[in-house]
Amino acid sequence: MTGTRFGNAPVSYGVFGATTHGAVPRDLLRTIAQADYEGCELGPPGFFGSPAQTAEAFKESGLIAVGGYVPLHLAGTDADMAHDLVGLQATCSELLACGGGLAILADEGSPELLSNPARDWLDRSLSLNAEGWERLATRVRDAQSQVEQVGLTASFHPHISTYVESPWEVEILLDRTDVNLTLDVGHMALAGADPVECVRNWAGRINHVHIKDVNVEVLRTARAQRRADFDVWWADVCVPLGQGDVDIPGVLDALVAVDYQGWLVVEQDRGPTLQHEYPAVAREQAANGVWLRQNWQRAGESEST
Repeated sequence: MTGTRFGNAPVSYGVFGATTHGAVPRDLLRTIAQADYEGCELGPPGFFGSPAQTAEAFKESGLIAVGGYVPLHLAGTDADMAHDLVGLQATCSELLACGGGLAILADEGSPELLSNPARDWLDRSLSLNAEGWERLATRVRDAQSQVEQVGLTASFHPHISTYVESPWEVEILLDRTDVNLTLDVGHMALAGADPVECVRNWAGRINHVHIKDVNVEVLRTARAQRRADFDVWWADVCVPLGQGDVDIPGVLDALVAVDYQGWLVVEQDRGPTLQHEYPAVAREQAANGVWLRQNWQRAGESEST
């Protein structure tokens, strides 16, 4: 447990894509530091300014830049991927300026998948075929190589409504690449997996963990209504830690049992936060940090007895 540290992410404070509203970048970092988190992930490229400005903002706050999320259209066109790789370069530049961190690669899926989240609940007709998997794995390997060539480390984030969503799809990715995983326990629960089993099965490949609690009923309702506005209903999926359907205490127990030494990053995805909402959001994230540290300590004490 000695190597494990606690972080948060801009999306927990309403930084959603390029829209920020109430979250002023440097104020956001100060807020996270005041809540006793040790690190923060990057927002969208350029959110904190240039790479030099990003490094200065993190230095000023005393926080560590944990990593940056990099969306990739792994089943898209070559033009899509070329555009995405520019974003990867920008994220790598920011991380290098900050002294390192993980490039967190993730598939962007497709419009069809956004309208069919957790598709494995019913069938696999929208999943990739053999050719599609070869293309995806090759692109992951290429992106990972680009990250490693500049001296950074890559991690892959399975995500709802993408081509690497369900446990069996994660297994294919692990078989075809040597990239390690960002285990987002909320996304795995929404995909129908048991996050505790995910920790046990993939322990040797997990180098980053997102702690997220979710209300699965929000997903069920969106599926039943065949909603296509993913970004809208997704803003209601995440809930404060301990108030949703994810067995986070069980996940923490499993992480302690496998001697996990990486970051635990709170992610409570939400829609853009308006300025008057920001203080309440900040209090909620401070409470998430207290809850997580208490339960991590409990897990450690249970393991040692």
